[in-house]
Amino acid sequence: MTISADDVRHIARLARLELSDEEVERFRGELSKILDYVAQLEEAEAASAAEPEAPDSPLREDVEEPWPDVKPLHDEAPEIEEGYVKVPRVVE
Repeated sequence: MTISADDVRHIARLARLELSDEEVERFRGELSKILDYVAQLEEAEAASAAEPEAPDSPLREDVEEPWPDVKPLHDEAPEIEEGYVKVPRVVE
């Protein structure tokens, strides 16, 4: 599929880009290749894609486990507020 220089300029204007004539020609070729590839993808039949195989081993059960005791970590922190470690502000 070919794309015109006017199409490239229109796309550039929508993206608020200023392109030289040389850049317009370069992007014209690149966009044409991209559209050709997309056309190839559209022609491919999704139904012919292979289904993924089932895992060899069964999946483990999703078991809830207690959270480790964070008290030792809190003891090492310089300041704790409402259960959270308080640190100096980084972003103003």
